[in-house]
Amino acid sequence: MSNLDRLRVAFRTALGLPEDFDVDKLEYRGIEQWDSLAHLTLVAEIEDAFDVMIDTDEVIDLSSFDKAVEILGKHDVELTG
Repeated sequence: MSNLDRLRVAFRTALGLPEDFDVDKLEYRGIEQWDSLAHLTLVAEIEDAFDVMIDTDEVIDLSSFDKAVEILGKHDVELTG
């Protein structure tokens, strides 16, 4: 499984979405499930999946799937494919 797919799984797991839900264009509060509590669950899920520590500014900045890709890139996680 690619890192990009692992990130998709993290989003679906944290937000309680079906396996086939397309998260690639997802944005914070773009769906009912992604509220402030689910946001913290998502951060924890991403940290666990990639063994990184997301700092406070990044938690606030994590506003979309694309932004998650960008933040993980800053932590030297390669997300291609």
